[in-house]
Amino acid sequence: MSVDTATVKKIASLARIAITEEDATRLAPELGNILGWIEQLGEVDTQGVEPMTAVIPNQLRLREDVVNDGGIRDLLMQNAPQAEHGFFTVPKVIE
Repeated sequence: MSVDTATVKKIASLARIAITEEDATRLAPELGNILGWIEQLGEVDTQGVEPMTAVIPNQLRLREDVVNDGGIRDLLMQNAPQAEHGFFTVPKVIE
């Protein structure tokens, strides 16, 4: 697939990238080559190949989903620069 400079400018505009005419001329064949590689990948026979997310089998380590209050509020409040009634106190940002 060939890409012309008008297409490169349109893509740059959609991506909010400012490019010059010289850059568009230089990038047109490069984008054409990239699209050629993508088309070539579409020709690969992937029949029978299972989708995967990694090249090695990974298993997530699961833990028991237990609801609790944490029980460490006093310890956390020691890190607060200012605390009031058991909560972090922050400066007002909206007037």
